[in-house]
Amino acid sequence: MTRGFWASLGKDLEAPLAARRLGSGWFAGFFALVLALAGLCAVVALRWPAAFSMPQLEVVRGWAGFRPLIHVVLLSAYALALLSVMLRARKALGAAALGVALAASILGGAGVQPHETHDWGIFFGVDFFAVNMIATGLMFAPLERFAPHNRAQRLFRLEWREDLFYYLVSSMLVQLTTFLALAPSTLINGHDGWLGGIRGAIGVLPWLVQFVLAMVLTDVAQYWFHRAFHRVPFLWGFHAVHHSAPSMDWLAGARMHFVEIVLLRGVTSLPLLTLGFLPSVMQAYVGMVYVYSSLLHANLRGNFDAIGAWIAVPRFHHWHHAIEAEGVDKNFAIHFPWLDRLFGTFYFPKGAWPKGYGVPEAVPHGYVAQMRYPFVRKPG
Repeated sequence: MTRGFWASLGKDLEAPLAARRLGSGWFAGFFALVLALAGLCAVVALRWPAAFSMPQLEVVRGWAGFRPLIHVVLLSAYALALLSVMLRARKALGAAALGVALAASILGGAGVQPHETHDWGIFFGVDFFAVNMIATGLMFAPLERFAPHNRAQRLFRLEWREDLFYYLVSSMLVQLTTFLALAPSTLINGHDGWLGGIRGAIGVLPWLVQFVLAMVLTDVAQYWFHRAFHRVPFLWGFHAVHHSAPSMDWLAGARMHFVEIVLLRGVTSLPLLTLGFLPSVMQAYVGMVYVYSSLLHANLRGNFDAIGAWIAVPRFHHWHHAIEAEGVDKNFAIHFPWLDRLFGTFYFPKGAWPKGYGVPEAVPHGYVAQMRYPFVRKPG
């Protein structure tokens, strides 16, 4: 019965456009489920803060309006879920939202109090997942509906569940990935006598200059990291997971092997954490990268022929994911395409988009199989 319900929910989410018209109850059910999940994550983070919340988000949880906001979110989820159940012949979407909202209420709702937990020093960032998903999703999902490059591509396109799970895992394991990724910079900072002059020079620069410099330095580091993952066969096994997404939208960027996430963050954080940048510059850069990564993978139209030669735009990065031979091993930069121009890997044909995405090799489906793939893959 449970398996049947999940199958029905999947079909409801992936319903054709005709079944998602205004007045059908689909949008009410969809937003009810989004709000219910956000409310549940917030309640769990408040109930078990030592295990399921990020210390950096304490200022959000301590805000006087946070609990009233949770109350409004859960009430809205209930109202929209009931509306969906009344309007739709298929009740799975509304029922799922009601179930999640009910679970949040049973755990204490907006009035939840912290439950005593043992401080094991490990937490899962469900609050970070909720903030990240809701903020980014509500930003790009509507944009992709109003200004899509590929009009035939649906919101819940092929393999969306896999990419959403990647998003969940990378958000909830933010503490573990951060700890592992900071190892290189921690080692350098422990033997940093020779960096004193560089840190002093960067530390006195204006904030905006530091921010632009941080973008340039991290992109240079990331360019060569990215290029190595395309050219070294064993490393390509990890990166092939990211490229295996058959469609491009804001969620596709989340598909990334755990090992690559750790290594990428370790490399790109080196200049930020070792060269004396202001903490506010680092925080702003990290926030920008989360949004910018979703933008580059988004299903958004716009050729941007002139600006795309200097600042990365979706069409520029889409060519990096192209299945066509002319796009293979091109466009490694994340922020500045002039790096590709400088090193001979630039490809940005005027007004043209890729015909398809993915990789020629058979990357398996499913999170666990894809985590194993680099270690069992036979290089061609």
